[in-house]
Amino acid sequence: MPEQTLRRHRRHTTGAVVAAVAAAVIALLLNAPFLNSLLVSFKTEGDIAGDPLGFPSGPTLDHYLNVLYQAGYDFPRFFLNSILISLGAVLLVLIISVPASYAIIRLRFGGDAVVNAASGLRLLPAVFFIVPFFVMFNLVGLTDTVAGLVFANTFLNVPLALILLTGAIRELPIEVEEAAAVDGAGILATLWRIVIPMLAPTLVAVCVLVFIFSWDDYLFALVLSTSEATPVTLGAANFITSTGIRWGDISAAAVLSVIPPVLFAVFAQRYLVSGLSSGAVKG
Repeated sequence: MPEQTLRRHRRHTTGAVVAAVAAAVIALLLNAPFLNSLLVSFKTEGDIAGDPLGFPSGPTLDHYLNVLYQAGYDFPRFFLNSILISLGAVLLVLIISVPASYAIIRLRFGGDAVVNAASGLRLLPAVFFIVPFFVMFNLVGLTDTVAGLVFANTFLNVPLALILLTGAIRELPIEVEEAAAVDGAGILATLWRIVIPMLAPTLVAVCVLVFIFSWDDYLFALVLSTSEATPVTLGAANFITSTGIRWGDISAAAVLSVIPPVLFAVFAQRYLVSGLSSGAVKG
């Protein structure tokens, strides 16, 4: 092997190793809170008080048993509420945003003004909408209901879906839709049979993001629910009692609560990357 080629190969190998080490360090730092929660969830109360950052001296499942079976703390129902809220928001967001995005791009309904307005709406903090939502939901009887939180999270996530889907539809070859129209397909048939299958990666990305954002919602759950519609993000706060903070139980609840969104994102990862890149250049 020539000397110049050997040097280039060494530089490339060194660069790859440095990049891998840097990525590992960044990943470790970003996941440090979760890793600490995972360790704490297996510690005894003595270990937590004596060495909160160390490894457990004797791993225990007591905190997980407390979370799942403790009287007065219905974690399975909180878990089910989060699943219903997140899946309901995903379904409603798709029902609203898919035809809306197609109308904006292909039918010139509102055009870029609607997309820009949606982008601006997405930039507003969620706390901006809390009081109007509470007053409105209180009037129509949607406070402390799963349906109310589904509607709230749908409202928050439709702008994101519109931004992603309009960008993806712009990149679709319009000739395919024109050919379908020549064959007699109407707008709805073209949307259902032609456009939606081609949007599959972006639709998966929208589903994953809406599910995660709805699952992670805390502010709307705090204001719009009290007991019946409590999700896991709010239910973990029940372990903050008048006698102290039960860190082990909170950590166990946190570890259990991150499993569904993580699994959802892992299984849809290859679609997530391609879906998020659709429309990223063209605007």
